[in-house]
Amino acid sequence: MGRITSSRTQLKGDPRHNSKLAGKFINCLMLDGKKTTATRVFYDALDEIGRRGEIADLTPIEVFEAAVENIKPYIEVRSKRVGGASYQVPMQVNRARQQSLALRWLLGAVRDKKGRPMHLKLADELMAAYKKEGVAYTKRENTHRMADANKAFAHFAW
Repeated sequence: MGRITSSRTQLKGDPRHNSKLAGKFINCLMLDGKKTTATRVFYDALDEIGRRGEIADLTPIEVFEAAVENIKPYIEVRSKRVGGASYQVPMQVNRARQQSLALRWLLGAVRDKKGRPMHLKLADELMAAYKKEGVAYTKRENTHRMADANKAFAHFAW
């Protein structure tokens, strides 16, 4: 089992929008306990999305929430050992893991890009995820494709 954390019960929304998802993302973005830096990066990315004006009918926080919703995987493959052989078995993903994977893939995609300020890379990846493009969305599509390819082993998911 993993570590027991109190993050689900004690999680506070972000200061500006009071969104729990944004608060969780800021906590995941944070490195070395520097929450103010992580908060500034997140809000600068939202301001950059608003400044670009590509989406006129949505606020930047709604773009962020829609982008995370687009990245969430609904099915994944898990390794299952049956009779001495390991099979990649497609399984449903629960809501907490969907959100965790989406945030992890989003941050991984942003951190892998080099040479630009973090808030600009984050704004680019959020816009790409909103439009169903980008590295994080591709990761989701590859996960779904892998699960679809292995659906012959779905009967091992017990």
